[in-house]
Amino acid sequence: MPIVSFLLVLTLLGGLLALSFSSLHWEWHWEAVWTYREKFLRGWVSTIVLSAVSLILSLALGLALTAGRLKGWLPVRQLCTLIVELIRGTPLLVQILVLFYIVGSALGLENRFLAGILILSLFEAAYFSEIFRGAWLSIPQSTLTSARAIGLTPHDTFTQVITPLALRNCLPSLASQTASLIKDSSLLSLIAVTELTHVAQEINAFTYSTLESYLPLALAYLLLTAPLSFLTRRWEKSLAYAN
Repeated sequence: MPIVSFLLVLTLLGGLLALSFSSLHWEWHWEAVWTYREKFLRGWVSTIVLSAVSLILSLALGLALTAGRLKGWLPVRQLCTLIVELIRGTPLLVQILVLFYIVGSALGLENRFLAGILILSLFEAAYFSEIFRGAWLSIPQSTLTSARAIGLTPHDTFTQVITPLALRNCLPSLASQTASLIKDSSLLSLIAVTELTHVAQEINAFTYSTLESYLPLALAYLLLTAPLSFLTRRWEKSLAYAN
């Protein structure tokens, strides 16, 4: 049913767009964009790779920040909290410009793709850290007390009690933030990272076909985020059933 609903909404939106453009007597030039289809595909693959690597790094860094905020020494807790609040309180656009053109230049980091991954990972890690922290704090203390009362070791408590409950609590937020990560990667076009949005901008510059360049761009991002939402709902149901 979710797939049918998604296709129905997509069809309705497509029909609405077609009706709107027909009333404007818009002249399409798809052949100009079709010439650069391989370039567009390479940009799409680049976005997938960039997002996947950034996701892994940001999850690991987010867990580290969460551990530092919850269990660390007081100066470590304060430092981790400051990092998270600073990142979450400033726009990604500003962070990209400052970290690449100022910090990156000072460190001699010239690889734009690598710089983009590091910047995006750091930004998303702050949000993942907040998600993990909220999931951890949502577990009732009585649950942990009960686990100790029945003789579970700290390791068993973490793997059999804390992890399933925390994962179920934070899964929707994790999926939403992962989709945001994929879309946020488009801002790396500002520093000329060769990803999907940057490729679409180049194709538009070559062909002067703005809509023909950006409509496939929107569809390409949708092809990445829509399956993620569907799979997350399925996983969420399976976790609820298991629990």
